[in-house]
Amino acid sequence: MAIKKNLSIGLLLIAGVGLHAQGGLTLADAIQKAWKDQAGLKAGQAMVESRKAEARAYRDLRLPTLSLQAQGVRTDEPMMAFGTRLDQARIGMADFNPDSLNHPDPIGAYGGSVVLQQPLYAGGRITAARKAGEYMAEAEAASQGRRQQETALAVVRAYFGVEVAEQAMAWVDDTETWVKGLESFVGARVQQGLMLESELQRLKAFHAQVDAQKAGVELQIQSARSGLGLLLGQGPVEGPLATPLKAPAGPVPAGAQGQRGDLVAADLEAKAAEEGAKAARGNSLPEVGLELGAGTLHHSWSQKGDWTWAGVGLKWKVFSAPDRAKAQAARAQALAAQDMKSFKEQEAQHEIRVARESVAAAQARYTAAEAALTAAREARRLSEARHRQGLAPLIDVLDAEAAVQGARTLILQSLYELRVSRASLELAEGTPIEGVQP
Repeated sequence: MAIKKNLSIGLLLIAGVGLHAQGGLTLADAIQKAWKDQAGLKAGQAMVESRKAEARAYRDLRLPTLSLQAQGVRTDEPMMAFGTRLDQARIGMADFNPDSLNHPDPIGAYGGSVVLQQPLYAGGRITAARKAGEYMAEAEAASQGRRQQETALAVVRAYFGVEVAEQAMAWVDDTETWVKGLESFVGARVQQGLMLESELQRLKAFHAQVDAQKAGVELQIQSARSGLGLLLGQGPVEGPLATPLKAPAGPVPAGAQGQRGDLVAADLEAKAAEEGAKAARGNSLPEVGLELGAGTLHHSWSQKGDWTWAGVGLKWKVFSAPDRAKAQAARAQALAAQDMKSFKEQEAQHEIRVARESVAAAQARYTAAEAALTAAREARRLSEARHRQGLAPLIDVLDAEAAVQGARTLILQSLYELRVSRASLELAEGTPIEGVQP
């Protein structure tokens, strides 16, 4: 018996993904929940906050640095002992005695200092580092937006994967009901001697295939709901899904293109790399800084020395082979970032073209599948009527039923692909998937 093997509607399921829903979970709610509760996106948001903190650190490089120091010392080292007495403002003529200078008594001291340092010019490194930090923080935020949209696409796949499995189960139940009715009819005819026992056995074998198919689809439903729950950051989805699996209304909008997070991130990363190259070049330029300070050193609470200082200094590394190599490396990284930006733009245009072609192909398959299902149902009706009149063998009826199941499989597969390909096109074009905004 040549019964077609397209009974396994489960093959069109993409191992999908669940959520604990009450009162019907809509697709929009599922996407929003994934954005809120999924651990992977939470980690991505933590990276955004980390980049923002780094940007604040680079921005604050232009601020002054205030340092406090406290110390206590006891020494008989000649130079330190003399310097300590001098800082304590208690040098006398006896301290110039050669014996005292060469072999001083141990001396103790305690005190502290406060120092304020303000960079005045650093070869452009501070400004470049600040801009690079800001660009990287914005790039991470854009990348997080892209990750959210990719997650939304995964939710679309998983959500409709569950609905495909459940629709497949409904059709399996229909087939089981149909088989039972046909078994009753054939069984009665066998008892009347109008049909062979082999016909009834063939029909029971077909019924067993339907039962096996039903068990497989049930497993796929549970797996799909569990997978959806994984995407949404919880256990398997319980309860109905409220957004029906149907063909989207209206044609694909022409040229509707938004802002893709990955392209925005690539552009910002290229700008950050350029600023990094400027900062690296700044290492070969002079630095100018201001320093203000005050200090005190005590011999006792009342016997002490105080002093202050102020100065402007310049430091210039005229030649440094490591700094030169770092500047060359930073420039190469900037060029690489520009090339990567160009590649991502080209890749995005390719993805848009492929996604549009996929939508058109899925739409054509869905239209053809609708016609095929109508024809298969009519063929089954005619075969069954002829069989009941004794004008066609049972094998023709079973083949017609297999054709109906194949058409149903094609309907589900093409409809699923149509919804997913539309969402993939929205991802490629940078528009909100299924119209859901963060």
